[in-house]
Order: sequence, then C-alpha cells, then structure tokens
Amino acid sequence: MACQWLNTLFVLALSITLSSAILIENVADLTKLKLTFDFIVVGGGTAGNVIANRLSENPSNKVLVLEAGGSDANVLNVEVPFFAPRATPYTPQDWNYTTTAQTALKGRSLPYPRGFVLGGSSSVNYMVYTRGSKEDFDRYATVSGDPGWSWNSLVPYMKKNEHFIPPSDGHNTTGQFDPTVHGFAGINTVSLAGFPSPIDSRVIQATTQLKEFPFNLDMNSGSTLGLGWGQSTINNGLRSSSATSYLAPQFLARPNLYVLLNARVTRLLPTATNVFRTVEYLQNLNGTPLTITATKEVILSAGSVGTPNICCTRVLATARRSPPSESNPFFFVNSTNTWETWERNATLSAQLMTEWTNSKKGQLVDLPLNHLGFFRVPTLVNQFKDPASGPGTSHYELIVSNGLLGAPPATGNFMSISTAVVAPAARGSVTLSSSNVFAAPVINPNLLGTPVDVFIMREAVKSAMRLASAPAFAGYVISPNGLSFTSTDAQIDAFVSANAGTVFHPAGTASMSPKGASWGVVDPNLLVKGVTGLRIVDLSVVPFIPAAHTQAATYIIAERAADLIKAAWGQ
Repeated sequence: MACQWLNTLFVLALSITLSSAILIENVADLTKLKLTFDFIVVGGGTAGNVIANRLSENPSNKVLVLEAGGSDANVLNVEVPFFAPRATPYTPQDWNYTTTAQTALKGRSLPYPRGFVLGGSSSVNYMVYTRGSKEDFDRYATVSGDPGWSWNSLVPYMKKNEHFIPPSDGHNTTGQFDPTVHGFAGINTVSLAGFPSPIDSRVIQATTQLKEFPFNLDMNSGSTLGLGWGQSTINNGLRSSSATSYLAPQFLARPNLYVLLNARVTRLLPTATNVFRTVEYLQNLNGTPLTITATKEVILSAGSVGTPNICCTRVLATARRSPPSESNPFFFVNSTNTWETWERNATLSAQLMTEWTNSKKGQLVDLPLNHLGFFRVPTLVNQFKDPASGPGTSHYELIVSNGLLGAPPATGNFMSISTAVVAPAARGSVTLSSSNVFAAPVINPNLLGTPVDVFIMREAVKSAMRLASAPAFAGYVISPNGLSFTSTDAQIDAFVSANAGTVFHPAGTASMSPKGASWGVVDPNLLVKGVTGLRIVDLSVVPFIPAAHTQAATYIIAERAADLIKAAWGQ
C-alpha cells in the first residue's frame, strides 16, 4: 500500500478527566480556552512524559501531552508489582496487538503487548531496570557520529532519571548493588527486591560454584555480564512508571502542563512547506476534525510500534532490529514454598492482597523475579559474526523465578529460568495494514529469524539447564518440564519452536544516523530528516537494540533529548 511521509492518517479522540490543576473535561473545553502550545508531545508513555516534565520546568513553555489511552490510576494490575503479568495482554490497558505468523515458531501468531494507558508500556511492563552495556551506548555514539550518545556522556542522565531507594522490607542491601553507579535524587524510583525468595541463597551460592555464572554486583554499572540481584521500577510496594513519577501530582499541578487522555491523532498537517507542527484530532470517531498547532515543535513519542504507525511505516521499517525472543524452561521442585501454592489457594491470595493493601508489604511488592543474569556464548564468534555491540556485551539473558510464569497447572511446584536472546541479528518490520486509520499495524518481529538467533537461544537453554544443575539446587530441583538435562540440540530447537515468545522490546523503527547521511530517519539531535518542526523521542531512534530490558534506555534517551530540545530553543 502506498504511503506518503507524514501524510498518514491517525486519530485523536479527546475525552478528558484529569486530577490536576488544569482540568479539561472534553475537547470543547480545550477549544474555548483558545490555547497556544509551544510543544505538543504525542504519546504520554515512557519517553513522552519525561519530555513533558522537563520542558514544563520552564514556566514560559506551554506543553500539551496527547495520550491515546486512559488513566493509570486505581488499576490494580498496573499498581501491584506482582500482578504485572496480568496487566497484558488483552486488557483495557493494552493496545492488544498480535504479530504475524512467526516462521521459526511453527507459524504461531503471538500477543504483542504495548501500553494503552498513561505511562505507556512503563505502566504495563515487568518493571525490570537494566541500562544495557557501556558498549551498547558507545556504539550509538559511533553510528550516529555524536559522542553525546556514549555511555560516559550519558551517565549524568542516568542519574538524573533515577531515584534509588531502599526495598519495601528495608533489608540490608550491602552486597546486592553498587551505590556509586546510581542516582538518588532523580524522579523515577528504582529499588531491589522487597520480599525474600526461598531460592535467593541458592542462586547466589550457584555463582560461587559454577564459573560460567559469575556474580555481578551491579548490572547497571556498564558491565553487564554475570548473575546478580534484579533492580526494578518499584516505589515502596507500588509500580513506578513514567506516569507516577514524571507526571506525579506536583508536576501535573504546573499551570503550563496539559495532559489529554483518550487522545488519538488523525494526522500531522503541514504548517508550511516541509514544516509539520500541526496536529489534527477528533472528539470521537465521528466528530468534526479540529487542529492544534505547536509554535515550536511536535515531539513524537508513541513508541517503536506507535511512532512508525503514525508516520510512514514503509519508510521506517527498514531500520528495525528484531526484539528479543524468549523461552521459559521450568523445573519441578521439591518444595511447596513457590507462587503456585498461594495462587491456587483463594484464602492465601486474599491474605496477601490484604497485606499489600494495608501495608504495601509481602509477596506482592515485587515483580516475579529476584535474580537475572547476562551471558555470552563463547563459541559464537567461531561460527557467526557477533551481533552484540562488543566483547563485553551479552548474547542472552537468564531470569530466575520462584515459580512458573503464567497460569499454574493444577498440581506441582516450579522454578523458572527464562531465557532471552538479547542481541538478535534478525530484523522485523512494522507496516500499515490498510488505509483505515484505526486498523492495527502489521507487526512482524521475525523472532529467531536468523541462524545466529536460533544458535544463541539453543545455547541459552543449555545454560539454564546447567544453572539448574548447580550443587546449590541439589535436592531442590527434581527435573525439567518438557525437556531433560540431556536433551539434544534437535530436541531443544523443537521445544523452543513450540514454546518461545517475545519479551516485547521493539526498537529501531526510526533509527538515528549522522547528519547528512542518506539513511536513517532522525539525525543525532532526533530531528526528523527532511522536515522542520518534528522530533522523535522514544526507543525507535536507536540503531541497535540494547542488550537489556529497554525501559531504562528509553528514560535515558528522553532525558538527554529534553536537554537537546531546550538547547535548540535557547533554554
């Protein structure tokens, strides 16, 4: 289907109810105010809310955020950290996308969650906070030609984003993280696990028993390799998202910051030749189109799926790196002290819910993992070109959980060691499905789409089996489910093909490139090439996916982008 750059239709239905100093009930109220906005941010998600917060620090800037979804307030599956797996898919807070049939996964079409709620995917993700490796960001600097995207240049933004706090249970965290690499005065709250897991000591003990799983004190130091304690965006037993942090009440109270919920754009209109600062929107699907114009910039922060869907998908799709593939080997264990016991027991579940409600303590204050690790396949470089950003960057991730991720079967207790390919070589695509502006895009992540990706996943599953066989788990782990400790490569590949999914980390759909380069969508300042008045700020701008969970990188990119915007306007 043909498409014209920035001529793609999209829709904005404004139905506004906000608990801020500026209460806009509907578009008619907005129109009556006859407001002029300096900056319009399309997307109130992970990056967009950072931009809105930082630009509205200057009282002379009037900022409007357009968020397609509704409020994140009082949504239990969003607020309770342990309920993160329930926040998506197929909920009102999810765009409810699905992928195309995945060739390497027996033709299965998979759910592809993206946050359809204030806070975007930071309101529905699993809250893992990993920045990625130093080499990941240094590669961004090299590819873009801008040293400002290097790790050392971005460390101040990492700390500016982060408000590291003690865990919910207040336990002694000595030896669980490195305080020298964190920020303690930022906005987005990050913490360690706030409830002890019965396998904690076994996991840490395994790092002393098997050399391939060295202990890593802090994976956010720039050196990610090894196994250690997970860090997550949790604030005293509650999810910390871009909505609860960057749009906290003290920021929403700014008289120059407006946030419109349930807001879908119909199209970006040229304000002048090759200038795009006007946004067309509707009150409802059958309403009369209205427009809002930014006097300075429109910042597109709709995410790695939303941004190309809003812009011209065919132009952007060539820049996309496939997101990580995930498999979930799990093991029967000789214990009843796993999640399955209380998940099957309504009385115990109610007790945990009461504890969380009354004190923000207990099992529910954490996401479903306490430990994770990043590793390389030593033999990969003998057979393939290395897809990682450098020799200190991982190929795969292991996530250790005290239970089965997903609905538990009627019997049995489990330990999961999820495996994820975090340096995929495959590239996917996001394309338009029709001329209908409400139609979902065609999402083809091309999971395990190259031989090297299949190789990494196979080796990751073997690694998970070796970790579960560590002496620390003797007498505890009984056997794998669906595989055996002696499974052949063919058996592992068959298991992966039948069971693997995705960890929903799309990136690179509007990749940055050097100024003047004929490829790429944005320049190193994240301005859209060939037009004026439009900037993209979200994870779609990275030329390669970081070998990590991606929300931290998104926050970091947005923090620097805010300063780039301020500098462009002499602020």
